[in-house]
Amino acid sequence: MEIVDAVLLGLVQGVTEFLPVSSTGHLVLVRDWMSVSEANGLAIDAVLHFATTAAVIVYFWSDLWNLLQVVLRKLSRLPVNQKDITLLNALIIGTVPAVALGLILETTIDLYLRTSLIVAVVLFGASIFFMYTEWRYYLRPSHGEINLRRGLLVGVFQALALLPGMSRSGATIAGGMLLGMTRYEATRFSFLLAIPITLGVGSKMMLDLLATGETVNWIPIGIGATVAFLTALLVIHFFLRFIRKYTLWPFVWYGIILSGLVGYVAIFTI
Repeated sequence: MEIVDAVLLGLVQGVTEFLPVSSTGHLVLVRDWMSVSEANGLAIDAVLHFATTAAVIVYFWSDLWNLLQVVLRKLSRLPVNQKDITLLNALIIGTVPAVALGLILETTIDLYLRTSLIVAVVLFGASIFFMYTEWRYYLRPSHGEINLRRGLLVGVFQALALLPGMSRSGATIAGGMLLGMTRYEATRFSFLLAIPITLGVGSKMMLDLLATGETVNWIPIGIGATVAFLTALLVIHFFLRFIRKYTLWPFVWYGIILSGLVGYVAIFTI
């Protein structure tokens, strides 16, 4: 793993993890198009997931600290804010669908779906889904907040991100909007919901790496992780400000154009 490759992958992971454009899909494309070395691939994937998870933890530290206090107060049988306990429970049950389906489908997805052509098809489908979401939101603007039912159903939408090319953040934000949440509330919940799933994915990759006994060059991987962490912090801040004023339409057109380019390359340059 060269330093340039690690920096490139870190930049791609940091930019795309929290935008509705699919980080997994972009990493697949970068490796295919630029012939990035597969050496230490499992290690850098694991570390990049930890880096972007760390970014969202740092950015939402006050929210997470508040949720930790809710847990401690609940265990101590002290009064808690109902809105906070609802958010905590929604995050817990919202994590279950993706974890359960991921354990069942992981091998099949890795074997058959991690190709440029599949990424192109899923990117196009995701763009149509976001387009439909914005149309519905325009006709009937949402003003709801998170509850347990919405938390579980957003978790079901999150499971769509098991498909390479489907953005985890895009699926959960669009899902939240369809379920009656505002764009901003859906985005905030999406970012918080990312913490357990990305931490879990990174941990599993690290365990798989330890099982292989592979020798790892940690210096370029550490540099890539630093790039991913800093980039993700900036992207989270930017996107939260962006989504207060604007729609998902720029990402709709981006996905459609990118899916066409990827599809062309996958079909006609093989």
